[in-house]
This record gives sequence, C-alpha cells and structure tokens, in this order.
Amino acid sequence: MGASEELRRSTAPELEELELELLLEALVRRFGFDFRLHERVALKAKLFGFMRQHGLATLSQLQDSALHDAVAAGQLFRTLHVPPAGLFDAPAEALMLREAAEHALRGAALPRIWLADCAGAGQAWTLAVILAEMGLLEQAEIHATVASDDLLDEALSAWLTEAELEQAQAAYRQSGGQGQLNDYFQVQAGRAALAGAHRKHITWSQYNLVTDASFNEFNLIIAPRSLPDFGPLLRQHVLQLFHESLAPLGYVQNCTT
Repeated sequence: MGASEELRRSTAPELEELELELLLEALVRRFGFDFRLHERVALKAKLFGFMRQHGLATLSQLQDSALHDAVAAGQLFRTLHVPPAGLFDAPAEALMLREAAEHALRGAALPRIWLADCAGAGQAWTLAVILAEMGLLEQAEIHATVASDDLLDEALSAWLTEAELEQAQAAYRQSGGQGQLNDYFQVQAGRAALAGAHRKHITWSQYNLVTDASFNEFNLIIAPRSLPDFGPLLRQHVLQLFHESLAPLGYVQNCTT
C-alpha cells in the first residue's frame, strides 16, 4: 500500500465529516432547512440510503445534485423529513391518542390540537376519525403543520384507494375503533378521502420547528414521530417551544414512546 493510499484511508472519516458539514450548511443556506442539530447516526443512515438509491458515491456529489437539481432536492427533503403515515398505520399510537384526547380535550370549550411536523394526511385523518368517534371533533381545531410546501401540497391532495381504506379497518379496530371507517370517508371514482364534514376541522400550514415561533395555544400537542431523530439541543428547543404553546392544563403527547 502506497503512502497516498494510506493517507486517503486514514483521512476518510474526517473527509466524510467535512462533506457532511458542508452539505448541511448548503441545505440551510440554499433552502432554509436546518438538519445540523439532528442526531447524526439517523441522519447519515437516511443520506447514505438516498445516495445508494440514486447512484451517488459521496456526500459532495449529493450536495452538487441537491443544489443544481430541484427534483433531486425535493426527493432528498422527502427522505430527510418524517416518513408519510398510513391511515391507522400505528394502532398503539392511535390508542395513546385516544387516551391523550380524553385527558386533554374533554371539557375544553374550543379544543385546539397541534400535529407538529405531521406525518401527512394519514396521521391527521387518523386523529380526526378518533376525535369524531369520541364526540370531540365538532368543536375542535386540528392544526397540522409540515416542514415544506411540497409536503403541504402532498397532504392537501392526499387520497386512498378503496382497497387501502378496507385494509386500514383492522388496524382501526385494534386501536379501539368501534365502527366502520367507511362512515368517515367519501369515495369518488375509486378514491377515498376524509369526508368534508370532518376535513373542515383540519387546518394545514407550513411551519419550521427549528426557526419558527409559537403561533397559538393548544390543549393537546402531538409531538412529531421524528423526535427521536433530533439531537439533544434540537430536542430541548422543540420541547421548550411546545411548553410555550400549551394552554393551561394542556398536554404534550409523545407518540414515539
């Protein structure tokens, strides 16, 4: 092995860290998305998976692709942000949501719920069905925030196939559901979406957990599924933001535990 090869191998980890720092700095300066305080092991796993999928050998190549190709940048952010949820895709989480709603919303005159860094329409629709079944949705306001305009457009235009709606029925029952999911959805041309009477209680908006300030008081805040991916400083920042956004006797539900 030559001296140059030894040097390359000995500096590879340091070079990779430098490439990562430059990539993250480029993403925040170019697009405003800040992943610098995310937990590095989870972040690298997502980045390297994306690189393998797209045939990129180095983080520098990934940076070049993201900066110069809008489609590639959008795909990268879709990978780095919270994965989209399916309808009742996590029955245990849905059970916790039922308990949290009973604890935090019952008796509130105008219950406000914040789905922070929401995992898409599937998660928001799951919550709406739960609240409707509990008799809590009629007066409630669900504020579902996502990190980018692309995710916002995706949530607003979401729909399920009839087969997907049928498949979600079993998980709905496992989460404590007593009725039929079909009762909460409207189906047209083979596409199912949450019925308008329930959908009107969901307000979607773009919101950056890292940089944006508290925007309302909430009786219940649903912490993001991505919370375990946050580093200690970012997690502390987000939890402080939630504390500032709670109404008196409000409650933060962490669905990752």
